[in-house]
Amino acid sequence: MKWHLLALALSGAPAALAAQGGGGGKTLEEAANHARRAWIAHDPQALVGQSASIVLQIPGADPSSPLGRSQAVALLQRHFQSAGNEDLTITAVREMETDRGFVELERRYVVRGTTDARRETVFLGFRRVSGQWRLVEVRSTS
Repeated sequence: MKWHLLALALSGAPAALAAQGGGGGKTLEEAANHARRAWIAHDPQALVGQSASIVLQIPGADPSSPLGRSQAVALLQRHFQSAGNEDLTITAVREMETDRGFVELERRYVVRGTTDARRETVFLGFRRVSGQWRLVEVRSTS
């Protein structure tokens, strides 16, 4: 029953996220919440937002130098399709400098086709550009 309610609640999420202009926020906390909603909705375009390039270190992708927006979206989409989220929690939001910050997410998920529950920590790096926090890096520790 939980899954049905979650699916119903998220059915309008991609459109709502896209309507926000995508990616980031005026505060790092807003950017963290936006990123969490985009990840739960499996919406890589909303996650990447207006960022021109992203560094990805996720399962199934070699650690990279910055990738263009479209390539990052494609790799994130493939990553999202490999598992279903059970829980995604923001565990830390920190500004490191006036224009740099990071967000730590704790993710519990099940790999599609199995019943094995797994955990991973996801680190999101942000940079403030023109008063908005933009995603510049995604690193997974799974």
